[in-house]
Amino acid sequence: MYESNFEICSHFDYDGTYIGSRPYGEGHINSTFLIETTGRRYILQKINTAVFKEHQKLIENIVAVTTHLHRRIIASLGDPYRETLTLIPAKDGKWVYEAANGDVYRMYLFIDFAVSYQKVETAEMFYKVAKAFGQFQNYLKDFPAEKLYETIPDFHNTVVRFAQFKEAIEKDVVGRRKMVEEEIQFFLQREKDASVILDAVNKGEVPLRVTHNDTKLNNVLIDEKTGEGICVIDLDTVMPGSMLYDFGDAIRFGASTAKEDEQDLSLVSVSLSLFEAFTKGYMEKLGDSMTKKETELLAFSAKLMTLECGIRFLTDYLNGDIYFRIHRENHNLDRARTHIKLIRDMEDKMDEMNKIVYKYSD
Repeated sequence: MYESNFEICSHFDYDGTYIGSRPYGEGHINSTFLIETTGRRYILQKINTAVFKEHQKLIENIVAVTTHLHRRIIASLGDPYRETLTLIPAKDGKWVYEAANGDVYRMYLFIDFAVSYQKVETAEMFYKVAKAFGQFQNYLKDFPAEKLYETIPDFHNTVVRFAQFKEAIEKDVVGRRKMVEEEIQFFLQREKDASVILDAVNKGEVPLRVTHNDTKLNNVLIDEKTGEGICVIDLDTVMPGSMLYDFGDAIRFGASTAKEDEQDLSLVSVSLSLFEAFTKGYMEKLGDSMTKKETELLAFSAKLMTLECGIRFLTDYLNGDIYFRIHRENHNLDRARTHIKLIRDMEDKMDEMNKIVYKYSD
């Protein structure tokens, strides 16, 4: 039986009287609504249980992390209701409401006078976003990451991603291998890079930390008045991992001079000015707690995350475009080629990228 947003909200312990709701944001996984009441405003989300099959583990991760963040922000004399997400409990004491039809909902306090952006407009903006992600990591540096559930197993296990890639090459289920032999060889020649961070974690050289795993620009709320990054949002993929994954993926997405599916490869490169802006902001907040090995691998992590994402796109192309949503013919192949060009440029600039890292590690 279908329930209206009014009926769903009635199960949550929010302040005020319900006025109305409207779709909110540009997310592609969960269904999100802005709830207006006579008191505060709230965010209502229907969790996509097709993606997050164990929603209870997901919500337990979020509760644990946001509770810790609230404590750390209060200790730093900040505003925990503005600087991190606040879950609103259901009236039965649970953190979600499960409807009769199986849909699962959660509610957050809405953060007023803050916006998110879809693309990097200036180096200064990227610097402020980096500070927010760095602060997020800094606040969680003493959180026991091993207590979190791995809600998406092997999400950044590049060794496993390579194994899936090689299986796709071998099976060639839709007969596309012959058209992408050059791209296949490019990635296979770099297979040795896949285990570098995993090996460092297993040796204890890189600590297991709480990782966000989706460090895109639009997952930081920016204060409308100050322009500062104030809150990291979208905690669905918070899991144990390496902070190198978060840093590297932020660079892959944010420091590229082109869209991740750009067809004109002459437009694709890594911007050293954007790389420096993000590195500066991130290390300002986290630098003192980074290990020597994390510092050594920081620039490399950008290449590794670009490599991982590139092989995932090419794997999906070989498998017949069954995972990533496509909007044109050869869309996943275009994405893979963009990542190949970005990797080549990172390899050419790796010495300069490392110099930038050590500039801010002193």
